[in-house]
Amino acid sequence: MNIKQMLTEFIEDESGLTAVEYAIAGGLVVGGMIAAFNQLGDNATSKIDCLASAVNGASTDCTQ
Repeated sequence: MNIKQMLTEFIEDESGLTAVEYAIAGGLVVGGMIAAFNQLGDNATSKIDCLASAVNGASTDCTQ
């Protein structure tokens, strides 16, 4: 077997690609979930702060 043939077989071999593809896809999903939960957490915190101010008698609009 010559070097050119070995190199061609190596390039055409796709046996390990699926695991790498799943790892990349999983990382993207986890990253998206983290971003969504961070955004949701900030919004929830601001709503709770606004409602707490309203309970304490402040005149605030918590519908935004």
